[in-house]
Amino acid sequence: MASRKTKKKEGGAKRAQRASSNVFSNFEQTQIQEFKEAFTLIDQNRDGFIDKEDLKDIYASLGMDGEETILNAFRMFDPDGKGHIHKDNLKRMMMTQADKFTAEEIDQMFKSSPIDAAGNLDYKSFCYTITHGEEKEE
Repeated sequence: MASRKTKKKEGGAKRAQRASSNVFSNFEQTQIQEFKEAFTLIDQNRDGFIDKEDLKDIYASLGMDGEETILNAFRMFDPDGKGHIHKDNLKRMMMTQADKFTAEEIDQMFKSSPIDAAGNLDYKSFCYTITHGEEKEE
């Protein structure tokens, strides 16, 4: 949530202003335009958000299967091809590599993850859940 600042206008009236983010000052105008164009290409339904359906559409247009892409990412951490990764190893990697997750984010992920009694995450089932959603009991 952006913080708000109050600025005094002429005549003494106060007006709330959104604090500006400085993130775009790191890029040239041509780069910002490229980001906007890329976002527009991915936002297939033009609702201003990139959601699961948009990602499915973009993967399909690139000839890629989203589920297979995610599976391949998990397979990198499963050199023996067992189909599972111990949750502690996955948690450690996700908290220390690239876009670091918090312990709370990982615990939330594990709540809906197929983890056996030994603590192994069945990443094939997990990838299915990510790409197709959880099955709902009726």
